[in-house]
Amino acid sequence: MKNNLTLKELILSTMVLIKKDNENEYRFKLKAQNGKVLLTSISFSNKKEASNTIEYLKSSPSKELSFERKTNFEGKFLYNLKNEHGSLIGHSQLYSSEAGLENGISNLKRRINSLSEADLL
Repeated sequence: MKNNLTLKELILSTMVLIKKDNENEYRFKLKAQNGKVLLTSISFSNKKEASNTIEYLKSSPSKELSFERKTNFEGKFLYNLKNEHGSLIGHSQLYSSEAGLENGISNLKRRINSLSEADLL
């Protein structure tokens, strides 16, 4: 474990968490420093595909990524992250304001730019 952290501290400090879901597919969550989820990925049939997408995010210039800003039927805001071909990579949590949404996008861009192998779990 990282520097003798408890499991809870390790999970909170980990920026990217890849997990198998109930349908035996893999998803990753990219988190902020405070542990809040900035991005939940689409599902992947295997862990390697999820890891490859994370590597793509790490190596892609931010201009190749697009953020589709949306409002749900309750008036909450969210974004979808897409690659340069328009394929969906993942989506955000719900935000109560447009300012919160834009802050979430800024935080995600910073997190993507600072990803390293130590951030994966």
